[in-house]
Amino acid sequence: MKQNNPTDVAFSPSVKQAQVRKGSRRGYANMRMESTISVDLAHFIAERDSFYMATASADGQPYIQHRGGPKGFLNVVDEKTLIFADFKGNRQFISTGNLDENDKVYLFLMDYANKQRIKIWGTAEVIEGDEELLSSLMPAKYRAKGEQVIRITISAWDANCPQHIPQKFAAEDITGALNSRDARIKDLEAEVKRLKTQNRRAGK
Repeated sequence: MKQNNPTDVAFSPSVKQAQVRKGSRRGYANMRMESTISVDLAHFIAERDSFYMATASADGQPYIQHRGGPKGFLNVVDEKTLIFADFKGNRQFISTGNLDENDKVYLFLMDYANKQRIKIWGTAEVIEGDEELLSSLMPAKYRAKGEQVIRITISAWDANCPQHIPQKFAAEDITGALNSRDARIKDLEAEVKRLKTQNRRAGK
């Protein structure tokens, strides 16, 4: 079926019928989704250290897999393409098997600290045996072994509203903030001590 609008990727005829039935179709009828990676989206992706990837088997059985790594391990190649080194894990290869028979893929990228999320629809290709490409995508000094490469071609993407997203912070961010606070308190205490000593010497 020809798609004239990227929203058709998400809003199938059945989805549109559900929207009509539930009374929300009017609000979504003129909605636009993006199909290319903007500068803002590229920056958002570069800051992510994890994402969720959904695939489905040929008969439609869904599967969601978490992928994590250092910030930037999900790479923007161009305005339509993402690529990443798929690290060795439990070796069940459910996503790999699904993509062998159904190339549809969906990514869910979360920024809990800022209560933002991005949805990406597309197709994916598993690249096996290209050691040079795999090596080029492996993050420096990251303790993981690469299994293969997954390349994603974007069909559409959209930003969800922040409603109901719990605000969470990474442990290293909290540690950094607490260390900065403690250092500031130490400096202030030292300044108070210095001023008290200065006042005593001045006879105040």
